[in-house]
Amino acid sequence: MADRDIFFAPAFVLAGWIKARKISPTEVVRLFLERIEKYNPSLNAYCTVAADQALAAAREAEKTLMQAGELPPLLGVPIAVKDLTPTEGIRTTYGSSIFANHVPTHDGAGVRRLKQAGAIVLGKTNTAEFGYTGITDNPLFGRTNNPWNRARSAGGSSGGSAAAVAAGLAPLAEGTDGGGSIRIPASFCGVYGFKPTFGRIPLDSMPTRFATSPFWHEGFLCRSVEDAALALSLAQGQDSRDPYSVPVTRASYFPLEPAEPGKIRIAYSPDLGYFKIDPEVRSSVEKALTLLQGLGCKVEEVKLGLDYETVTRPFVKMWAVSIAAYYGEYLPQYQEQMSKGLLATIRLGEKLSAIEYKQTEMARSLVYDKLEALFSRFDLLVTPTTAVTAFPHGPGPKEIDGHASDPHTGWMLTSLLNLTGHPAASIRCGFSREGLPVGLQIAGPRFREELVLQLSKLYQDAEPFRQPVLA
Repeated sequence: MADRDIFFAPAFVLAGWIKARKISPTEVVRLFLERIEKYNPSLNAYCTVAADQALAAAREAEKTLMQAGELPPLLGVPIAVKDLTPTEGIRTTYGSSIFANHVPTHDGAGVRRLKQAGAIVLGKTNTAEFGYTGITDNPLFGRTNNPWNRARSAGGSSGGSAAAVAAGLAPLAEGTDGGGSIRIPASFCGVYGFKPTFGRIPLDSMPTRFATSPFWHEGFLCRSVEDAALALSLAQGQDSRDPYSVPVTRASYFPLEPAEPGKIRIAYSPDLGYFKIDPEVRSSVEKALTLLQGLGCKVEEVKLGLDYETVTRPFVKMWAVSIAAYYGEYLPQYQEQMSKGLLATIRLGEKLSAIEYKQTEMARSLVYDKLEALFSRFDLLVTPTTAVTAFPHGPGPKEIDGHASDPHTGWMLTSLLNLTGHPAASIRCGFSREGLPVGLQIAGPRFREELVLQLSKLYQDAEPFRQPVLA
């Protein structure tokens, strides 16, 4: 088989090739390490490459492969892990100079479970400092470039994971999402990004492990919906170290049960009621919905009754208070080393009173009620993931479709689902005239991940994935 087939094979396919002994774990890991060495200098997707550990794990996987009995489902499959998530024996910096030499002695729960399933960690992927924003840039490692156009942002804060998957530097990558940090880079880099219901995958060891305002999720960036379904099946489940983790209610999402298009009711919101959307993004999203209608899905445009004051403003306040609570203690000693945006976010959070903070939670309850009412009538909610395609490095656009826009929050339609904790995904649904991917956001009722995955798979099968051309 050609190397390109390996680099762009879904993780579940690669696992099948390894089990069939068409290629060995050591060969797979070596090939990915060589590709990382070739392309990562121009992309900066990885901030730490764990070559020695990965090769040692590959040799152990080969021993397992030779043994009788059932093999782990991801045996020998390389994965990438976001630099916010602890990894045993592999440097984890949180994108901050403060932790430049930090090496954890344990793995986060989700990563630990993927490793128990046979996955091999290639390294850590770049992130915004402490994941504070929707782009990937930090004082320690710099920015991550988009594989489709290196002058453009990869999104964030899981931008390194998205870029690695899009460029064929990993078949599957872990990510975290507190306001869109999986779905935004998935949209910008043209890969599949999936965050399950809050609590489905335990957060047992991150600084933000008790983050409920807004809800913080762990999930995946991958090239196929099947990979997300498999990874969720392996990583889910209650953990005593995370009081918000929930028991398994569905033993496995893989393989996915086929969707029944005629029974799928889709609520479509083109802008969540108050975002300005680039015409090319809107056009791609509506073409995708037309395709789904052609397959039998019922699509109805809806008005959610949302606005900036009910969604974005409460989210911004919640986010600032959370960041200030987790990282404000580092200001006296390290503020000169911090990202300016992170510093500004902490300062904002410090200004808010406890009463103001609780008022944002009251506002969040109203938003939650609106979504729950929607899901009593529809199976899924579909929107653009981001209002624009990948923009040049730096803050987002100040204007969208001729209208003024907040460069920090005016282009991300994702934070709504972190206020409420519902499962959501982003799938590529087209390209702009500049050849940049457009993302379609699919959200479903809490604990109904299979609905999100099934619609995603239905669309994926109708519109196969396209790879970037790297030079």
